[in-house]
Amino acid sequence: MKLWTALFLLLSVVSGVLSAKSTPDKFARYQSLSRSGPVDLDSASYEELTSEPRDYFAVVILTATDARFGCLLCRDFEPEWDLIARSWNKGTKPDDLKVVYGTLDFDNGKAVFQKLMLQTAPVLLVFPPTIGPFAKVEGDPLRFDFTGPISADQIYSWIERQLPDGPKPPLVRPINYMRIVTTITILMASVTLSAVLYPYVLPIVQNRNLWAAISLIAILLFTSGQMFNHIRKVPYVAGDGRGGISYFAGGFQNQFGMETQIVAAIYAVLSFATIALALKVPRMEDVKGQQLAVLIWAAVLFGTYSFLLSVFKAKNGGYPFYLPPF
Repeated sequence: MKLWTALFLLLSVVSGVLSAKSTPDKFARYQSLSRSGPVDLDSASYEELTSEPRDYFAVVILTATDARFGCLLCRDFEPEWDLIARSWNKGTKPDDLKVVYGTLDFDNGKAVFQKLMLQTAPVLLVFPPTIGPFAKVEGDPLRFDFTGPISADQIYSWIERQLPDGPKPPLVRPINYMRIVTTITILMASVTLSAVLYPYVLPIVQNRNLWAAISLIAILLFTSGQMFNHIRKVPYVAGDGRGGISYFAGGFQNQFGMETQIVAAIYAVLSFATIALALKVPRMEDVKGQQLAVLIWAAVLFGTYSFLLSVFKAKNGGYPFYLPPF
């Protein structure tokens, strides 16, 4: 009887030692498979990695990156996930904090997806340790469901909150040398192009007439009601109820898109007529030509302004002013 008791105690001690060593061996094996990035899992390795007992955190993403599944979010987040795992594996961390990052694709883990009854992807699971200094009483995984595009920084912050307090490796993005080279090339090309075109562009930029024309066009557009059209989304024209087209909306609080263009054209004609009378005509050396130009531009100014008043009166019948011939 004593022999059997002693043999039973010996077997208990041996099994306890083997079970204690199985978890560290499992962690070391999966760490060696990571190659600085996440471990590629299948259904069997997923079950082994997340099985109890474990003295490490298992952070696993369940995804479907194949194009036939149509998971654009899975494919977009794949490089971000690789960045998270690579930053953790290469970074400096406490020796007693053990974390394994893994990836289970639907092609390799259909049984797991069916077991978890997953209808969407990607899904992130964090399995806490069941033994060791950071063990939790409940070994149920913590779950993060993706609801839209998300960056590695946001996921990494969420994972850090699930881990024990203390120093952790920072998320380090690799230097994008191609972007640096592209930026420098574009900058040098811009400087070269500016130096070559400078003698030709400078006189244009310093041209007062050009800036006066740009300012005048902007003033005409804004005073004619273009911003009103963009804010209110007004129609371009409307029917008049008799089978025809109405170009002017009734009332001073309404307008059509084409009405704005007509009013802008009227303002432009008035502006150019005024400029011609004030600047161009006085510089004419021919006296008779000057007199004729005064009459022509004055007639244009008078007729256009008369038409503008008639438009105001058409929009609101109570408008009291008018000029012939309109």
